[in-house]
Amino acid sequence: MNAAEVKALLESSIRDCEVEAQGEGCNFQVVVVANEFEGLSTVKRQQLVYSHLQDAIASGAIHAVTMKTYTPEQISKL
Repeated sequence: MNAAEVKALLESSIRDCEVEAQGEGCNFQVVVVANEFEGLSTVKRQQLVYSHLQDAIASGAIHAVTMKTYTPEQISKL
């Protein structure tokens, strides 16, 4: 799996999100911006992202993911 595939997977799974993905092999860093994160704790946001990566993690295509999650409002303030 490559970073473009991780990006495409998340963007097709999480409604109206924007994803930046970097990495190679089976280790990736992602930044996910989504309205769906509104009102969710950091842990709940991460669980949501992991739920969409679960099959790739189970297969070994992804070994490690470091992520940052933001709402559009939060990212606009950075």
